[in-house]
Amino acid sequence: GGGGAVTLQLGPYAGSAGAHWWGLQAAALRRPTEAAELRSSTLLRPAQAPGGRESHAPRLVALELKGTGGAGGAAGRPRRDRALLQAAAGGARGRRQLPRFVLQERGGRRLPGAGPREPRGAGGRGQRWSSGTPLFPSPIPGPAPAPSPLAAAQEVPSGSPVQLWSDHLNVQLHPKSLYVIRQYMHDGDCGCLEAFPQGEGLLQDPACMEELEDRLHFFVEECDYLQGFQVLCDLHTGFSGVGAKVTELLCDEYSGKGILSWGLTPAVSSVADSQRNAYRLLNTALGIVHLSTHSSLFCPLSLSGSLGLKPRPPVTFPYISYDASLSYHSSAILAAALDTLTVPYRLSSSQGSILHLAEALNFSGRKVAAAWVSVPFPALHGSSLPDALCTHPDVPWKPLASCRERKGSSCFAQSVVLRGVCKERHSSSSPGRQRPSPLHACESSEHVLQHYLHAVFPGAFSTCHVLEQPCYTPAPYPQFFSPCLSRQGFLLDKPPTSSPAAIESIPVLAALQSAPVLHTLLYGLYKDLQKLNTRRCASFFSAGVEHDDFQEALHKLRTLSQCYETELEADESEDEADSD
Repeated sequence: GGGGAVTLQLGPYAGSAGAHWWGLQAAALRRPTEAAELRSSTLLRPAQAPGGRESHAPRLVALELKGTGGAGGAAGRPRRDRALLQAAAGGARGRRQLPRFVLQERGGRRLPGAGPREPRGAGGRGQRWSSGTPLFPSPIPGPAPAPSPLAAAQEVPSGSPVQLWSDHLNVQLHPKSLYVIRQYMHDGDCGCLEAFPQGEGLLQDPACMEELEDRLHFFVEECDYLQGFQVLCDLHTGFSGVGAKVTELLCDEYSGKGILSWGLTPAVSSVADSQRNAYRLLNTALGIVHLSTHSSLFCPLSLSGSLGLKPRPPVTFPYISYDASLSYHSSAILAAALDTLTVPYRLSSSQGSILHLAEALNFSGRKVAAAWVSVPFPALHGSSLPDALCTHPDVPWKPLASCRERKGSSCFAQSVVLRGVCKERHSSSSPGRQRPSPLHACESSEHVLQHYLHAVFPGAFSTCHVLEQPCYTPAPYPQFFSPCLSRQGFLLDKPPTSSPAAIESIPVLAALQSAPVLHTLLYGLYKDLQKLNTRRCASFFSAGVEHDDFQEALHKLRTLSQCYETELEADESEDEADSD
């Protein structure tokens, strides 16, 4: 096989995206395997479920704060949560082990296909969230019956204050996976991990570092062959400093292995409080500089319209109506993107690795990539790949890099994955008749996509993969899709007459690009930082950032932005400077 990867989740929002991603893996595993195009062993390790059944658990180390198992826990929870998380962190130093088999419930309602209910006392006292939801449900054995549309739609009510990532985690984690950082609280006005230097400082504590290394070694050593690491890191808080130190550690200890880092930011990240806004900007910029330095490739992922000081509305998708203020919603979209963007090094049919993917994009110092996604990719049921692509002269994807979309696309290099669209060639012409388009003349589905990309991005270096397998989206994936979609996520010819069924899977198109649009993003952050009155952020610097180091980071950010500059961006920079 092409080797396994170890994933790190740093921070509650990264945890939320991760929980959805592991759910997508579990959903794919429950499907018939005759055409398993993706190797589950890249991300998952075999585990034993109760009763001796084989199950799978993520090869994962997740760093969390006290009083949390997710993003934005409701007030009044922390004491109960803490007992629970300490129990859950059982892999370390003899603390109490995880309950072996806990089922996902929602206020007494059970997830479809969740198997027999275990007696309530199974995990000892203090084992449940205050919302009545266990922290680590077991993987659901066997093929699950299809959820009723109603149950699926109501899995996590959108008005609910519940935003803990454990609330939508439906796979079992290994006891060594969860590491709770005790120095900081998740909620409240004091004791938060809010500044980059605090995050860096955490991993300068030898005990903390030893604990992390111990967990990493455990997952690395049981890999047949390690191809590298995936780091999901909150970029907007002090966790960006944790990510800086973690990637530095990986870079030193596992040189030659691929490190693919994703910097995650919630969709609604602008806050009225100008000091907190300044902190967010500082964390983001320092995070980008450090994570890109120590990773093979770094990609910011967010549905927020801007990572800078000036707020912009969040990204919208034509066939999804999501609530941007809910981490549960926005992180689900990012998880579908992650699951698609990471395909090149998870294919059963190829030996591609994290390093191969990174090296296709990171030449000439361009260590930052931008992500684009079309969720779901708009296609009619049964339409061939050429038909589906011919209806879109402009690629129908949206940027996840918090940069403004621009007319006229250009990129230096890209890795593109399309999944869930029929690969069969429907040659819609009989011999001697003219083919509808050059795409219809291509030999294979990969050639069709390659030809399309060359037409839209002339001169760019493009690699592409086409998969039959869609992205499977059963509960607890949110049902926020348009009623114009079929159960398989295809566009319906006519609006539905009855109430829509739950969407079981969707076709997705996603790309990682090294592109000039990154000049706009990085240079914009640089300009915002220059305007920042750092005296107003004295506490940020007193937490451990030297002014010299900060100036050096500023310089690096500017240098990084210049790697993506073309004549057009140079002109734009001048225009923007004039308009400021």
